[in-house]
Amino acid sequence: MTSSKMPKLLIFDCDGVLIDSEIIATAVHVEVLAAHGYNIAAETYNRRFTGMTDRQTYSIIEAESGLSLPEGHHEYVMAEIGRRYASDLKAISGVNQVLDAIDVARCVASSSNLKELHFALKLTDLYDYFSPNVFSASQVSRGKPAPDLFLFASERMNTSADKCLVIEDSVAGVQAAVAAQMRVVGFVGGSHCPAGHAEKLLEAGAMRTFSQMAALPDILSG
Repeated sequence: MTSSKMPKLLIFDCDGVLIDSEIIATAVHVEVLAAHGYNIAAETYNRRFTGMTDRQTYSIIEAESGLSLPEGHHEYVMAEIGRRYASDLKAISGVNQVLDAIDVARCVASSSNLKELHFALKLTDLYDYFSPNVFSASQVSRGKPAPDLFLFASERMNTSADKCLVIEDSVAGVQAAVAAQMRVVGFVGGSHCPAGHAEKLLEAGAMRTFSQMAALPDILSG
């Protein structure tokens, strides 16, 4: 990007961008849903629901299937994800080095709730790169693909939308950035990203895509 196009604020999604969490979380969701009689492949779950809040996902599943998920479903799923995170969760390869190298204001804007975000970022030694600028869809009325979360983040960071660059891995997230009138690049380096995912992000409005986090400084400078 030319100097006039350089962003003043980088807004990072968390799951699938900073941490390689989507494959873990999806496995838990799929397993628990199957136990309740709702069968869905992990790839289908990711294609349909990645980027949305869990509450949005549950509402869609219940409306389409007629299934009523039991009380405590979400709490059980979150506890199981937390257990698996503790043993298996890792930061996206190269993200620490990139955050060390980039001298641009930054924040996190994720569909996960704040407690989960803080836990995951601290577990992967990324929290101090962003604290206290960690924002959640639980703080706004509508989750992605609505623009609310990104607009909330830019307001809290005192930066206009046209000066922001969003880094997203989901179609819903890219759509949210476009709706917020922000530039957005798609990251496809998470282990959950299937073949053809980059094309879907471009179709949703991403300026470009990249698969190695180490490429981000060059994207910003070039």
